[in-house]
Amino acid sequence: MNTAAPGLSVLVHRPGEQPQRWTTGLAHLETSTPITPDTAFITGSTAKQITADLVIEAAVAGALRLDQPVAELVPAVRVPDVTVTDLITHQSGIRDTESLLPFAGLRDLDHYTADDLIALAARQQHRAVPPGQFLYSNTNYLLLARILQTTHGEALDDLARARVFGPLGMDATRFKNDPRDVIPNAASAYRPTTSGWQHTAQPAPLPGAGSLSTTPDDLDRWLGHLHRLWNRDGGHLPLQHAIPYRPSDHAPYLYGAGLYADPRPGRRSVFHPGHEHGFSAAAHLTVSGARVICLSNHAGLDAARAAAPVVAALSTAVLDLPTLLAQQLVVTSNIVEPCGPSAQADQQAHVEVGTYTCPEVPGALRLTRTTSGLHLWRLGTRDQLVQIGSRTHTGPGYRITLDDDQRADSFRLDVSRAPGLLYQR
Repeated sequence: MNTAAPGLSVLVHRPGEQPQRWTTGLAHLETSTPITPDTAFITGSTAKQITADLVIEAAVAGALRLDQPVAELVPAVRVPDVTVTDLITHQSGIRDTESLLPFAGLRDLDHYTADDLIALAARQQHRAVPPGQFLYSNTNYLLLARILQTTHGEALDDLARARVFGPLGMDATRFKNDPRDVIPNAASAYRPTTSGWQHTAQPAPLPGAGSLSTTPDDLDRWLGHLHRLWNRDGGHLPLQHAIPYRPSDHAPYLYGAGLYADPRPGRRSVFHPGHEHGFSAAAHLTVSGARVICLSNHAGLDAARAAAPVVAALSTAVLDLPTLLAQQLVVTSNIVEPCGPSAQADQQAHVEVGTYTCPEVPGALRLTRTTSGLHLWRLGTRDQLVQIGSRTHTGPGYRITLDDDQRADSFRLDVSRAPGLLYQR
């Protein structure tokens, strides 16, 4: 891998051994600052296990009930019969509001807050999937962060520092709730383009549960604590005494207290990947207590994929991290065009099909036709859709299904984490 590029920070800690650390690449391209074991990374959804632990602790203390309706704690939520446990296990049916932002009138560089995302979630009145069905949604954990703030009168970062980070010695860890916050030793994230490197940071990371900034050593302290809880629970999966593990979106893995779990004999482990605006993270804990942590600031270098061969080799006598990671460091398919308007000028005449709205998402979408097919417009930018069925078309990260291919009075929009939106002319 090019050492003048962003890279990785890896930690492996096997029971009875000292942690092994390995880094490659730069934390800041502008200043040629190398990544070190002390470099802090945004870890995205890896933080969900910490948020879930705080909620379970609050339930034990009597501040809330795990079977309590969410609407009692966050009155803005209108989807009925959703409990705190449903949020933790992604069975609320509440759509991921960040996935809806491109359809709600926001551009990539627009600033948004936790209140904005909760207000968008409040437009939803029914579950997007049936009760008991898994739908991964960051909105669930955004609501859990709000519930913790409501029940304790403290922001998530302050609560986590007092109850988790401080007691465990995680001095380099914090939730970055404001994009203007200064994080000591923090890396920047980048992606390569055809004209050079480009920052991937957005004005607001997911407020609360998705914005954890930490180091491999601090995550190792957390996973050590989690393993002690695992042992305390008598061999069950971590925190299973409070939150049941249920089928997830990736069989055969289960999902429980902010953790995916592999329950198969000989493979018992818990883990969670994370992605946040060019950063990625992987934190893996086996039943024996072995830990693998991988953090990346390279948008084309996925931390979970890089960590996979290390996890597979945990039982070998000698771990050669550079060799195990060498294949993962060959990044070949991540070159992107520089950011710019997605609607490119063309010579084809666009025939208006209609303008559509949905009560659960602000703003409007337009459909046009040209000789090359159907196009969806959002906030002045255009996606050329690919037809995959008589009435079904796909765009980048979504699918639309027309009620009628000719009249197109309405269509269903399915985003990966926000399905079932009905748009009408």
